[in-house]
Amino acid sequence: MKSRDPLIRAKRFQIDDARRRLAQIDTMIAEFERMAQELDRDIAAEESRSGITDPRHFAYPPLALAARNRRDNLRRSADDLKVQQDEAKATLTEAEADLALVEAAGEMDRSARVENATRRPPLRPNAPVRF
Repeated sequence: MKSRDPLIRAKRFQIDDARRRLAQIDTMIAEFERMAQELDRDIAAEESRSGITDPRHFAYPPLALAARNRRDNLRRSADDLKVQQDEAKATLTEAEADLALVEAAGEMDRSARVENATRRPPLRPNAPVRF
């Protein structure tokens, strides 16, 4: 089992790293969505203040237009992060499966060693040695 310890530690590190990355992506998506909602409120307030809701209108408020562009960029970024989130989930699942395989192999090696130790015939001290 000693030979598998570094491999198991490496797999556990990969799992921790994948979880950390997934948590960061989740946090970023939530933050982008929150910011987009704030911008939606700002846009609605500016449109109601000016009375113009059509962004193609010549007198549409520049602040609302800039907020719309920023909101759209945030939503695109959140969508891109969702793709990365799916990849990170797949990486985490794969790392967990790899760890399970390594641990199962270690268990099989350990049980095989115990089984072999119990099957060996005892050594006879006076038996002749054959070559």
